[in-house]
Amino acid sequence: MTSSLLISIATFVYGLSALLYFCAWIFKAQKLDLPATATAAIGLGINTAGFLLRWYESYAMGIGRIPLSNLYESLVFYGFSIAALYLILERIMKIRVVGGFALTFSFLALAYASLSPNVGSQIRPLMPALKSNWLTAHVMTCFVGYAAFALSFALSLLFLSRSGKGEADGSSFDIDETSHQMILLGFLFLSIGIITGAVWANSAWGRYWGWDPKETWSLITWFIYATLIHVRLVRGWSGKKTAILSIIGFAAVMFTYFGVNLLPGLHSYGA
Repeated sequence: MTSSLLISIATFVYGLSALLYFCAWIFKAQKLDLPATATAAIGLGINTAGFLLRWYESYAMGIGRIPLSNLYESLVFYGFSIAALYLILERIMKIRVVGGFALTFSFLALAYASLSPNVGSQIRPLMPALKSNWLTAHVMTCFVGYAAFALSFALSLLFLSRSGKGEADGSSFDIDETSHQMILLGFLFLSIGIITGAVWANSAWGRYWGWDPKETWSLITWFIYATLIHVRLVRGWSGKKTAILSIIGFAAVMFTYFGVNLLPGLHSYGA
């Protein structure tokens, strides 16, 4: 059993879980709720095992590093983060209706990691600049933030679909409020990620900020979500306006994650 095989298995388990969640939602079949959650938990367990086994494999090869240093490894951790955060959200807030979207994100992240030949699935030694605990903290906090933004994006889509049908009830308010809470959580972790990234950059390259494309777009993303939080708390925006801003913010997240890899810069691990 290899880590790549475990990640491939987790991909299909996440896909099955997403299907069960969507069927439970579309057909209002509550008897599918528990199987959907159980399947998501199994997928998360396999995803975790694959992540840990890849870590062990790197030590067995004499490399010995946490698997967070290329696009393949970041996608595996991103899928894990979304699934884990969603299951916590489901347990605390009892909101299952967004489960299909959340597990679809996890499925797509792992599917892209498993099926694309150019994402760095082979374990390779790190360049000296990447050998830092600050890098580990930077990547982990950023991707937990990205996971929270993904859930907020899903909740925003759900809110807009309901408001478009004229449905304005208590559940819509809960969805709007939960989306805002995910934005606050994501903003916190993105802020920590930017700070730890600056500390890492100073230790690696001798400067805290260099306007690298990834750095610039991370800052743009930060300002979008800072604006969203400001207009909600200070100007009282809610509902459709903040849902649209949340979608714009997540588009910036995806460009920060994938789009800037097409541009020259120091953040080459994603290429």
